[in-house]
Amino acid sequence: MSGTADRLWTVAFRMGWRGTRLLPEAAAYRLFDGLALLAHTRGGRDAQRLRANYALVRPDLDPTGLDRLVRAGLRSYLRYWCDAFRLPDRSPADLAGMVRCVGDAPVRAELAAGHGQVLFLGHLGNWDTAGAWATCHLTPVTTVAERLRPDELYAEFLAFRERLGMTILPLTGSSGTFQTLVRTLRDGGFVPLLADRDLTETGVEVDFCGHRARMAAGPAALALATGAVLRPVSVHYERRPDRAPGPSACRIVITFGERVSDPGSGSRGERVAAMTQQCADVLGGAVREHTQDWHMMQRVFVAADR
Repeated sequence: MSGTADRLWTVAFRMGWRGTRLLPEAAAYRLFDGLALLAHTRGGRDAQRLRANYALVRPDLDPTGLDRLVRAGLRSYLRYWCDAFRLPDRSPADLAGMVRCVGDAPVRAELAAGHGQVLFLGHLGNWDTAGAWATCHLTPVTTVAERLRPDELYAEFLAFRERLGMTILPLTGSSGTFQTLVRTLRDGGFVPLLADRDLTETGVEVDFCGHRARMAAGPAALALATGAVLRPVSVHYERRPDRAPGPSACRIVITFGERVSDPGSGSRGERVAAMTQQCADVLGGAVREHTQDWHMMQRVFVAADR
């Protein structure tokens, strides 16, 4: 049954991917917006986990306000998928219109000087669009992707991101991923990593939005190992001023934070923890401000695991 379900899911994914690209833009986004509203009505497992995470991040909301936020979060999440399905057809000019950058001048200067960059990202906005834009308009991206089941679906995602110009390394199943990232950074490369959820069981416990959470130690560890710059980066949606209101009238805003400082004292683990906490502080502010664009449908808070 598991193998049959995997094959059916892969076929459904391919059909959705191709079908979404054949639809007119406005129709495609309306369809995905409708799917988001249906998911909100059904209140399935993903919607419930999103609600639980949002409730911890935004304790100021009453039940009605929280429900509205969850609905907005699901609409943002389905917008992400519609964006992602249509990305292979976007030209560099399209991508330029889909992105607004804040704080990128120091990043460009450091890259021009040959200084590698490690970016600490959360599951905010649309990180695939951000990666495609960066590869076209900033510098080639090298990153790490979680292995998905089934393997055939993981291969589809891998090929999709590589067609956008990104270099993708597996999170698990390869012993050379960390060493490849080290070489990339020492050569002045650009390595954005999704780090607001620990997938390795070797992460760092931090304070995040007033609660304990586990985040990936990789970005800080890479920065210490290579001397590369470490920066927190947030991504959120905003309305495009050149479009009429509607589900398709959005672009992403990529905000590059200040470089994270190495405390310079303590053990390597203590330095990694301190640098990861600095990133979590910046990310927490972005999540509180743009909660509906935080697509976190898994456990991230320590209290939720108990």
